[in-house]
Order: sequence, then C-alpha cells, then structure tokens
Amino acid sequence: MTSLIKLPILALGCAILAACAQTSPDISVGKNDPHAMQLMPAGQATCLATSSSQNSHGAAATNAVRRSAGLPPVQANPVLAQVAAQHACDMAQRGRMTHLGSRTSGPGPRVKAAGYAPRVTAENIAAGPFSQERVLTEWNASSGHLANIMIPQVRDYGIGQAIGPDGKTRFWAAVYAAPK
Repeated sequence: MTSLIKLPILALGCAILAACAQTSPDISVGKNDPHAMQLMPAGQATCLATSSSQNSHGAAATNAVRRSAGLPPVQANPVLAQVAAQHACDMAQRGRMTHLGSRTSGPGPRVKAAGYAPRVTAENIAAGPFSQERVLTEWNASSGHLANIMIPQVRDYGIGQAIGPDGKTRFWAAVYAAPK
C-alpha cells in the first residue's frame, strides 16, 4: 500500500515549491499530481550534472536540520543525485513542476529504475530564481518539505537542478531515500 503525503504548494513570489513522500516504491502515486504547475511552455532546457560538492553541501544542510531533531544523518548518494538531476531536467524541458516524470509515476520508480532498491522515497521540488543555498533554506522553512527531510528512515540524499527554456528559472529536485 502506498502512503502518499499530500502537502501544500508554497508560492514564494515567482517561486513554487512542492513535496511528495512515498513509502512503497512499487505502487504508482497516481496519474494526477496535485502539486503540478505549468510554469512556462516546453522547450530547450539546460540540464546540469550534480557535482559531488553540490551533493555533499545539500546533505550537510539536510543533516544540520535532522541533527537538531535527533535524527540520524543522511549521506550524499551519487545515484540519487543523478535521479534528481534527470527529474529536474525533465521538469525544465516540459516547463512543468511536477512529481510525475515523463515516463515515471514518481520518485520511487525513478530511483528503482536507476538500480537503487528503496524502502522509502521522498522528493522535494521547486522552480524559481533559487540558488542551491536558497532552495535548501526554503525547503527547511516549509512544513511540507521539512516533513520529507525529517522522515526518520531516510538515509540517502541527492539533489539536482536544470534551467528552464526561459534561461533563468531553475528547476530543482531533491530525493530522500532509504534502502531495503
């Protein structure tokens, strides 16, 4: 059985954030993403690979928040970073912020397809004029996003970004997971 946490979208000026958690990776989150927003027409996006430094920085910021709640740390995971970067690219190409991928129903199937066997997956997404530091701060300040960050079972982390067809909107995805 899938446990989907339906969380509100947080609009920040020109920025949009959304969070999704799934405790069973093998069951679809559904055909409709209640958090989806078409932000611009589809088009050519700039897809960026996540550096190990960027991924480690994101894990460290996540761990600072988790530590304050007495939760175990996450580790930067290159597979999850690649999955997050590919999803950010997919969203940017479509000009659409959504947990649903072009060919996937959510973060669970995406990490499984990449060879990671998840017990728990969660995903935070954002689109707007965010640097990595800003998007991490916004997710930490949002109760829905923070709920994903604070899932006690989560052990691994990856972040990715892409630039939308307008050349300035950054699409972000962070994946939180625990292996079986």
